[in-house]
Amino acid sequence: MKSALEEKLVTEDLQALDRVLEQMDLDFVGQGKHKITVEKLFSNSQALLLDIRTHEEQASLPLLFPGQVNSVHIPLNELPMRREEVESHALVGIFCPHGVRASIAYTYLRAHGYGNVKVLDGGYAGITEMARPGVVLASMSRKG
Repeated sequence: MKSALEEKLVTEDLQALDRVLEQMDLDFVGQGKHKITVEKLFSNSQALLLDIRTHEEQASLPLLFPGQVNSVHIPLNELPMRREEVESHALVGIFCPHGVRASIAYTYLRAHGYGNVKVLDGGYAGITEMARPGVVLASMSRKG
């Protein structure tokens, strides 16, 4: 049986989720307000790439972009226990191959007060574009 405090916390969490979902109207979805391009994310010096793929997926293709963007790998199922590793003040671009898990993580983080989170648009095709030599060189020149 849950204590009164536990019941109150559950109610507050559900109310936070309600507030996030209430913002997801046609205007929000139609304009893609929850998405960000890889280029826009990487051009922000305060950005964080949140890779929510499984450990197995990440081991098969690590996403490391030193000198381009800070990144952290937290599988979706570990996000509740490791949420504090996501910088709350950063622009957070959430990555998964198809966007489904990224959308779940987006909603979860928004419900927990993260105001500047976005789903990274483009999947693997979008992210691998940033690994092309010319793009890496241009990025390093801008930041170096």
